[in-house]
Amino acid sequence: MISYILRRTFAAVILLLVVSAVTFAIFFLLPRLAGQTADQLAQQYIGKAPSKADIAAVKHNLGLDQPVYVQYWHFIKGIVAGADYSIGPTTVHCDAPCFGYSFKNHQAVWPELTSRLPITLSLAVGAAVLWLVSGVIAGVISALKPRSVLDRAFMGIALTGVSLPMFFTGNLAILLFRYQWPIFGSEYVPLTENPSQWANTLFPAWCSLALLYSAIYARLTRSGMLETMNEDFIRTARAKGLREGTVITRHGLRAALTPIITVFGMDIGLLLGGAVITESVFSLHGIGQYAVQGITDNDLPKILGVTLLAAFFVVIANLVVDVLYAAADPRVRLS
Repeated sequence: MISYILRRTFAAVILLLVVSAVTFAIFFLLPRLAGQTADQLAQQYIGKAPSKADIAAVKHNLGLDQPVYVQYWHFIKGIVAGADYSIGPTTVHCDAPCFGYSFKNHQAVWPELTSRLPITLSLAVGAAVLWLVSGVIAGVISALKPRSVLDRAFMGIALTGVSLPMFFTGNLAILLFRYQWPIFGSEYVPLTENPSQWANTLFPAWCSLALLYSAIYARLTRSGMLETMNEDFIRTARAKGLREGTVITRHGLRAALTPIITVFGMDIGLLLGGAVITESVFSLHGIGQYAVQGITDNDLPKILGVTLLAAFFVVIANLVVDVLYAAADPRVRLS
């Protein structure tokens, strides 16, 4: 097991390097191939109506007048050891890990990302618990009672949840639970300050996000359970006299968890990179809203930082999924 985890960790590190290279190429190499000059790239960091001196200073400061591979080396070096940026007569040091420096708001990207990460983490984890529990329970009940009233009701709710977009369900939740019946708060409160107020504020967002994702998990669980409950090992377990609850949970559900683990790892990894629509609808100042601000302001360091952080979470989520595979099925360790 230890050797398997080490192999997957090494592969994850290599994949992170590849992802960083591809991401850097998208932002810095592809514009060059499309005909964009170094001056045009530098102008994106400054704002409207910059002077030629400003463009030249930013171009030299960011190394945009150097080959792309040299720029990439400086970028990786900045993540590991930090970087220095000249702003007029002064020099600003960006501590490691340095994901870039925004010349539009004069802030390093990484501290802003870390300050917003608890909000995105709270949103993603809370919603994930709701959709995983509700989706799996609904899927198991539907599989055990196929074509029953409960099955049709759960699958109907699942179809409705996956069909309704977040900007509809989110605004509906705000209308009902903040204005029509003011049950929940609107201002985010950190978990460390007031846990009950933290949950009270985020609960409408959790439910709206969970409604979208739980539909997928309910359908996945139902299809997996319908397949596994007819297998020979299930009939053998029943023939041994095991209780029906043990047969369902330890044998049927465990065999059906493989696709659920895969999808859950990807979903939680992507959400940790920023739930853009949900954070915008509920006015949560998380990573997703930070990405929207970067796109709106055409602030390239912000967009690059969010992209790399999201890619990091996806790779780590895949690593965790691989380890969970090995725990659930020992045959995976030999593959």
